[in-house]
Amino acid sequence: MSVFMDLNVNYTADTSRLQSLIETAAHLGFSTVAINYVFEPTVKKKQEIPAPTAISKVMDPLPIVQGRSRPIRVLNRLTIVMSDASHFRPTAVEYRCFDLLAVQPTTEKLFHAACMIYDVDIICISVTEKLPFFFKRAPVNGAIERGLVFEVSYSAAIRDSTRRRYTIANAVCLMETCKGKSVILSSAAEKPLDLRGPYDITNLGLLFGLSDGEAKEAVSSTCRSVVLHAETRKTASGIIYTVKSCTDWPPADCEAPAAKRARPQLTQ
Repeated sequence: MSVFMDLNVNYTADTSRLQSLIETAAHLGFSTVAINYVFEPTVKKKQEIPAPTAISKVMDPLPIVQGRSRPIRVLNRLTIVMSDASHFRPTAVEYRCFDLLAVQPTTEKLFHAACMIYDVDIICISVTEKLPFFFKRAPVNGAIERGLVFEVSYSAAIRDSTRRRYTIANAVCLMETCKGKSVILSSAAEKPLDLRGPYDITNLGLLFGLSDGEAKEAVSSTCRSVVLHAETRKTASGIIYTVKSCTDWPPADCEAPAAKRARPQLTQ
């Protein structure tokens, strides 16, 4: 049985609406959702990167996923809308607070840098306007080789007919370049009515130029690869991961191995 994910549910300060989004996603069968914090820096004034809100402060306990016996998993995601190279800071400590890191480049130069250089998990494709550049195969293939994925969101197509045209046109252009590989489909939902079920999204993927298998992977296995990539990004080349350990070793309640035990003294 496939595990479906929606890795882009827009954050809102309205707690009741955010609760409704999570409950609706669980009811539709999504096992994992990511609360997306959009950060759009400007040149005029310095802005602080938003800090994620603990999910326990939003709702506790979490709703059970429809058709499964476990609660939904909620991740935090940061999306940086880039219009300048200085907007992405590779060493920013604030990035570590988020489970997923995404960028949305607005120029061809930044798109190329995101594909080839930036250490992120997701590259977002704008669907609300006509892109000012064309997708080139070299950077797209470079991003795929690095384990990055491209994201197309569909909720804008539901709200407005003009944005629907842009969504379909930009998505088809991307699919022709990447051949349907390393693509995820997400909602970017702002309210529960923006969410659609996994199989409805699969049908929408066919309209974007994906095959039936590719469309299903775009809401399941490819999303799982993104989560694993994000976990690997926080390690040293995916091999070393540091954890806090106790100072006393072995623990007091741990029995010593047989080879290390003191031999009993024989009495005459």
